Amino acid sequence: MNSELKIYNSLSKEKEVFQPIVPGRVGMYVCGPTVYSNVHLGNCRTFVSFDIIYRYLQFLGYKVRYVRNITDVGHLEGDVDTGGEDKLSKRARLEQLEPMEIAHKYTVGFHDMMRIFNVLPPNIEPRATGHIPEQIEMVQQILDNGYAYVANGSVYFDTLKFAEESGHYGQLSGRKIEELISESRDNLKKQDEKRNPADFAIWIKADPEHIMRWNSPWSVGFPGWHLECSAMSTKYLGKTFDIHGGGNDLKFPHHENEVAQNYGSCGCTPAHTWIHCNMLLLNGKKMSKSDGNSIMPEELFSGNSAHITKGYSPMAVRFFMLQTHYRSTLDLTDEALQAAEKGYRRLMEAYATLLVLPFGGNGEATAQDQEIRESIASVHNEMNDDFNTPKALARLFEIVSRVNSWKGGQISMEGLSEATFAELKTTFHTFLFDIFGLQDEVAAGSDNSFKTIDGLMHLIIDMRADVRARKDWAAADKIRDVLKAVGIVLKDGKEGTEWSKE
Repeated sequence: MNSELKIYNSLSKEKEVFQPIVPGRVGMYVCGPTVYSNVHLGNCRTFVSFDIIYRYLQFLGYKVRYVRNITDVGHLEGDVDTGGEDKLSKRARLEQLEPMEIAHKYTVGFHDMMRIFNVLPPNIEPRATGHIPEQIEMVQQILDNGYAYVANGSVYFDTLKFAEESGHYGQLSGRKIEELISESRDNLKKQDEKRNPADFAIWIKADPEHIMRWNSPWSVGFPGWHLECSAMSTKYLGKTFDIHGGGNDLKFPHHENEVAQNYGSCGCTPAHTWIHCNMLLLNGKKMSKSDGNSIMPEELFSGNSAHITKGYSPMAVRFFMLQTHYRSTLDLTDEALQAAEKGYRRLMEAYATLLVLPFGGNGEATAQDQEIRESIASVHNEMNDDFNTPKALARLFEIVSRVNSWKGGQISMEGLSEATFAELKTTFHTFLFDIFGLQDEVAAGSDNSFKTIDGLMHLIIDMRADVRARKDWAAADKIRDVLKAVGIVLKDGKEGTEWSKE
């Protein structure tokens, strides 16, 4: 067990030596998707980042319980806490489906995309709708502790009282309670029910037209968006656990309100360490559908976007994400993707070279042997420094140059021990596949390559089925024709659509 892993804690605003509550075990909760639409690339970046964190913790020998939720109720339009329409209910109305049909449809799509990016599934994936009793119980605990109040059937967290008595509100996000109180929220419905503008709903009385509703001691209604994560993380990881993570955009108000809810219900912090991933940009600007500055994963793979000149494989995109530290903004450009594609192939080719390169050392450890061992250690050291994948990759590429020189005969293996050569091959395999989660798309006939392509094709076939269901025959034919142009044939039959290489 490596005790020198350091993680940047968003709560303390500094790197800390990671020390789990229970030696050898890690409890980690990551906020999952709201399943009302197809998962976007920003979400994919977050989940790929936590996939690498999960993989590395396991590599260090920890037994990890990884919990990642599915939000299928309570997340209102505009991320408000009252007065908006539930995102799933709105999509259900637009697509003329039941909310749970929407939740299932987009949960399946999310899982498909995670498989395409080779993201390991969590150990537990709870749904908000499956934990209504736990959420009602937590609301009652907060009321009993005096940090919430009932108004017209809705229950609001008393943020001002909590902040004054505990001093905890705002520590995670850096927001000052005075600023929150002074902010105008007059445009929100039901503002008059709150004692002050910074209060937020933990149970919302349902309007007559609201589809998703449950009985509670206060009203027929539904839980607030922030409540589900507090209730489910507590249920599966305990009142206080090791790591809580999510995107930077969740720091306020979602995570700040989670902290308040946990303190309000049990008087304790939910997590010792908070990890936040930064945002994904497109050509230097924030992604926005309304501005036309956006790209979906499917468009990135197919190349069907004005922002790129060609399609990129899922592993090339995953490698691109690895090249920037998770706490830094990641700027997606066509040029950066092309460079990442070349880098990914160069790394995979170097690993393939290592596997077939005959050992040419004399078994006597000399300066070269020591240099290789130091390079191997440096890869581990970079990952121990807050999961620094770009620097770890840079260290691997330093070794790649030496491997290519061995292959080309520019440098002799003399002075390299057989044990070090074996450790080098093991290090490459471990980091490329077990920690970075890459798959070898370069090797012809690779099983992993086929799995990636097959998963991607099933996603495209599902998208085409949706297009055909809307009777958009032109779009359906375009998908078929583009695939045919790259050597993939679709065959529609009674049992569905199958694909094959031409």
